[in-house]
Amino acid sequence: MTANSALLVVAAALIDPDGRILLQQRPPGTSMAGLWEFPGGKVEPGETPEAALVRELEEELGIATHASCLAPACFASEPIGDRHLLLLLYVCRKWQGVAQARHATALTWVRPAQMYGMQMPPADLPLIGLLEALL
Repeated sequence: MTANSALLVVAAALIDPDGRILLQQRPPGTSMAGLWEFPGGKVEPGETPEAALVRELEEELGIATHASCLAPACFASEPIGDRHLLLLLYVCRKWQGVAQARHATALTWVRPAQMYGMQMPPADLPLIGLLEALL
């Protein structure tokens, strides 16, 4: 794997006061349409992972947070075609605003144990157990 073949993606496990995590459903016409995932996206050139996640949360959900509110939790590594996905998952418990599905088909708040029964991208699946242990 070369650096150019690696795809660096950041995602957030937004945790509400009841210990539920926000998932969004991928819209039709996208790869893995209909699957439930953690909100986030690609890290752009010159961006830190934390800055990318703050930007993505504002773009995708209309919420504001700060890099200091993002706690690194775990990561996933998954081949995707001729590239390799490296997904960095952060936990976030503090943000401003109410999450809205700006790009996703739907949003849902679930407990980690409920995620096992949901259709999620392969890279997200190994993260469920780690989140369950954290909460």
